[in-house]
Amino acid sequence: MTDDPQLSPVPLQRQREQTVQLLIDHYAADNLTVDEFEARLDSAYSAGTVEQLSRLVSGLPALASPSVDPASVPVARVPAAAVKERGYQLAIMGGSERKGAWTPPRRMYTMAIMGGAGLDFREARMAPGVTEVNVLAIMGGVEILVPPGLAVETHGMGLMGGFDALDQVGADSDPDAPRLRIVGMAVMGGVDVTVRLPGETARDARQRNRIERKERRRLRRGGGE
Repeated sequence: MTDDPQLSPVPLQRQREQTVQLLIDHYAADNLTVDEFEARLDSAYSAGTVEQLSRLVSGLPALASPSVDPASVPVARVPAAAVKERGYQLAIMGGSERKGAWTPPRRMYTMAIMGGAGLDFREARMAPGVTEVNVLAIMGGVEILVPPGLAVETHGMGLMGGFDALDQVGADSDPDAPRLRIVGMAVMGGVDVTVRLPGETARDARQRNRIERKERRRLRRGGGE
């Protein structure tokens, strides 16, 4: 098999995609610094042969496990009988946060008045069907973190403030799969809804989003082949 990209574009493109994913995995495993990662990523997109791509990952330590697309991972479930009907979260001139492997109620009411509240659904055990979060932020902020595999819909309004709009399709096609519905209002405050991987920091999420945007731009240009 020749490495000439004009004669074998499919094998070369497949190798490029695999190399890019390996570089992302090694960066996530702290095997590469930011500068090393970005330099190798640029080289992967410009490489013209399989050998050039192979050299970009040679010498790196073995990864603990193969990469899994987080958007394809279903959300953990609990039986409907194990879920409370209502729950409340209040942050007045202070802070309140729910995170970890918690079980959200069927309806969650969150209010932040001159304070900050956080809801982290990345490791949450969700009830089947719709879980609704009613949010009110008055001169305060509410941050809601969701994993890529969770179906989300938002219906909110910002009055002299901001209310993030985020809608995504979940990984599970089951009609009873967990779905998060976020509704509410931000008055001189903000409600932020962010997709983030479990354990991922805000900085790591920005870096991942930058990589994904770069890959989308490359695909729109025809993959560089």
